[in-house]
Amino acid sequence: WVELTGAVGILSKNGAGGGTYAQRDIAFKFASWVSVEFELYLVKEFQRLKEQEQALLGWSAKRELSKINYHIHTDAIKQNLIPAEVTAQQASRIYASEADVLNVALFGMTALEWRDAHPDLKGNIRDYAGVNELICLSNMESLNAVLINEGLSQRERLVKLNRIAIQQMRILEDTNRKLLK
Repeated sequence: WVELTGAVGILSKNGAGGGTYAQRDIAFKFASWVSVEFELYLVKEFQRLKEQEQALLGWSAKRELSKINYHIHTDAIKQNLIPAEVTAQQASRIYASEADVLNVALFGMTALEWRDAHPDLKGNIRDYAGVNELICLSNMESLNAVLINEGLSQRERLVKLNRIAIQQMRILEDTNRKLLK
């Protein structure tokens, strides 16, 4: 049929894995020709797959957003808080402690406290954060790097970062409400 009509958007393959493949709009038209029920099934399934695809893209984008200032933050920790004499395991605890400064400032709990409160969930607190929280977290990583470079104690940084997190989250949520109107 494809060879006879020269149809564009339709591909026919012979053999194992072969079949007739059509561009989406053409496939929907064929589905309506087969039956209205089949067309409805096809449209619903297509919508479900697109929603699933968007959810996966959203998760990926959120994770990338959370990594934006990570290296700035970890470099400040390495340069200012990790003595040359410590072991890799000790350095790892320092990095985790600094990550928890951000977690407590933004989420009100450490990574361990979150895991204990959510034993049924996989991943970490940041995997379940919203876009506004990840934007704020990214900003806080950069700010904490500056505060570390300035020599502020962890407690002083936690207090400042918490105030900043509250202010930024309020602004981000207000902005989103205005955009949705």
